[in-house]
Amino acid sequence: MDSAHELSIRLIENISLVIYGKRSEIELAVAGLLAQGHLLIEDVPGVGKTMLAKSIARSLGCSFNRLQFTPDMLPSDVTGVSIWNPQAREFEFRAGPVMAEIVLADEINRATPKTQSALLEAMEERQVTVDGVTHALPELFQVLATQNPVEHEGTFPLPEAQLDRFLMRISLGYPPAVEEERVVESQQLRHPIESLEPIASAAEVVAAQKTVREVHVEPGIRRYLVDLVGRTRTLPDVHLGASPRGSLGLARAAQARAVIAGRDYVMPDDVKAVAIPVLAHRLLLSPSARLKGIAPKTLIEDIVNDTPVPGNL
Repeated sequence: MDSAHELSIRLIENISLVIYGKRSEIELAVAGLLAQGHLLIEDVPGVGKTMLAKSIARSLGCSFNRLQFTPDMLPSDVTGVSIWNPQAREFEFRAGPVMAEIVLADEINRATPKTQSALLEAMEERQVTVDGVTHALPELFQVLATQNPVEHEGTFPLPEAQLDRFLMRISLGYPPAVEEERVVESQQLRHPIESLEPIASAAEVVAAQKTVREVHVEPGIRRYLVDLVGRTRTLPDVHLGASPRGSLGLARAAQARAVIAGRDYVMPDDVKAVAIPVLAHRLLLSPSARLKGIAPKTLIEDIVNDTPVPGNL
């Protein structure tokens, strides 16, 4: 437990050398990594979405590939392709960019749904199938995707099945004025990410991920988080609530947050802290709720505030 906690703190501190004034968002990103979950970073241009993803990748001593999604990208550009080798008289698999330990899917909503779906099998089953042959992905595998929620021209909204495979959706927002001054000063001569060094190995991260699974979750906490997820399915403003995958994700993210805090057990505060990033993007609002401008984040906040915490903890 101590080694996993120390690793998480080192990662947070290292990423903070590039992303200023966003400690809580960085903690969520590291929690997603420790929980073996994929991360969707959604925000307006220029606030550091891609830099956060690249900082996470650079902080780990592992393989890294970047995919710049565009409308003309094909599924084979993601997964790879089988090419005929005339000398060996057989097809050879040429691995695509997804065959890496950390994959940055930049502007993922600019690719067509067909290309977006190329990530479904990789994100859920940690494997890709090309021409009927299945290829396993590395033991450490995470997709860090970015998208702009404001600009809709030339974009393709992620389908619910794709969104549900992201453990968390986070946003960075504009930094405070003091931190923005630091950003301007730090990049006067060179970008801080150019000097960012790896501070962990893939093996260390995999070991920490296994430690997260061992964090104790009281039966009362399990009932509490399942109750939270269940309430998303009964709201009148919600057409489709969070699935059981949401319950699993909420539990795993809470375990990861406990590790970051240096505990080997989950508290209700851990569940509350990750409820919005884990559950909000899984809600499909009713047409009337969308017309009224209701945000999924607000609904999750109301659920967390209205759901009683088990009293025997």
